[in-house]
Amino acid sequence: MRQRLSSEKDRYRGRRRVPTPPRSRYAIVVTGAFVGAGVVALGASAMPDAKAVDPQVLDALHGSAVDNALQERGQSAEKASRSEDRSADKMETSLAEPSDIWQLPLTGYTFTNPYGMQGKQLHAGIDLVAPEGTPFAAMHAGVVKEAGWIGGYGMAVIIDHGDGTEIIYGHARQVFVQKGQEVKAGDMIGLVGSTGHAYGSQLCIETQVDGESTDPIPFLKERDVDIQLQVASIYG
Repeated sequence: MRQRLSSEKDRYRGRRRVPTPPRSRYAIVVTGAFVGAGVVALGASAMPDAKAVDPQVLDALHGSAVDNALQERGQSAEKASRSEDRSADKMETSLAEPSDIWQLPLTGYTFTNPYGMQGKQLHAGIDLVAPEGTPFAAMHAGVVKEAGWIGGYGMAVIIDHGDGTEIIYGHARQVFVQKGQEVKAGDMIGLVGSTGHAYGSQLCIETQVDGESTDPIPFLKERDVDIQLQVASIYG
């Protein structure tokens, strides 16, 4: 009987029972868990809720962003406007007509009757044959000295250029300007006709310098206008 008991006890030899942790350790673990949960809860409560944000703050932020965007857009528009103004000024300057422009009075004409003596009489101008009713223009800027019926010139226009030179446009069917009117090179001043001492539909051009008639051919060539070749440089 004693041997059996002693043998039963030998079954547990070499084995160790896991010691039960003391109650103090349980207390520490539980306390740490509660403390950690409290920290997390405090952190979560400290974070602002999107729903709890003050609407006035949101409105202030939105208004500030809108004001900045409008200010930037206004600055861009102002820069673009300044650029357009500069471009417009340059274009206006480039299109401005200088006072030294000389040009042909009309195109598509036939040059006849040059300046010079014809028998015992001086032909003081040149004749440019063109269909009746063809418009003709001022060759240079000036002031209309006379406009209307002028003796043998028929319906005519005399333009004073202010430097001692005048040009007479004769034999017109109709004139569109009046005395004292200012004109520029290229302004239409009348229609070709056959009034006065004319033989057919033509425009008579006569140039005068200090009251004396002169040959229009060299006079106009000095100003880069070639009546015979029907070419002209815009800027003389």
